[in-house]
Amino acid sequence: MIVPLLGAANHDPDVFEHPELFDIGRKPNRHLGFGHGVHFCLGAHPARIETKIALRALLGRYSGFAFVGEEPTFFGLIGFLSYEALPVRVTK
Repeated sequence: MIVPLLGAANHDPDVFEHPELFDIGRKPNRHLGFGHGVHFCLGAHPARIETKIALRALLGRYSGFAFVGEEPTFFGLIGFLSYEALPVRVTK
């Protein structure tokens, strides 16, 4: 039986230097978030544009962000990781 774990796909140290660090400016960034080859997501370009618009609006409205409370808690299925809660304080 083969069980592919998509959550591990972008954590290969042979592909990414410091794969566990979030680096928004990572170059090159050969992640698999939108698939690969003939299976590349048709919505990748609109998703990137929507993310840029949302982040610009959010960063333009607030001057600061800070995580509050304890360490974030996670839940999810095998191979997928999601936050159960991630409290954030924003300042104008």
